[in-house]
Amino acid sequence: MFMIELVICFLATIGFGVIFSVPKRALLLGGGIGVIAYSIFSIALFFEASPVFSTALASLVAAVISHLLARLVRIPVTTLAIPGIIPLVPGSRAYFTMLSFVEGEYLKGLEYGVETMLRAGAIAAGLVFALAVFSFGKGIGHRYETNR
Repeated sequence: MFMIELVICFLATIGFGVIFSVPKRALLLGGGIGVIAYSIFSIALFFEASPVFSTALASLVAAVISHLLARLVRIPVTTLAIPGIIPLVPGSRAYFTMLSFVEGEYLKGLEYGVETMLRAGAIAAGLVFALAVFSFGKGIGHRYETNR
């Protein structure tokens, strides 16, 4: 069952890469990063870590791999990082938040909403932490460029 989830995750990540106009040479890399991020998220949940911590850990690993591969392949980091974090985006939680509010279950909606915001913040924190580590010592002008 887990392998089927990984295959679907890989195909969905590639699909979002196509939607975001990721270059063809980076599509498979982005799909691989998405699969690794989802695997880490699932493994952390298996070991009973909180969903927010699992999301932050998976986002950090996806961002680190994106930075390393971007230097190797010589493409912008965001080309790999954005498709890589797609499996972590809490879209279903946002849907259930809206559904709960529409059905009048406000406490349940607040619970889903807080978790959605925390997961989104965890994704941002993982990306920013990796950016801070990889831009350490470079200065502001070279922060978003690969080594050329």
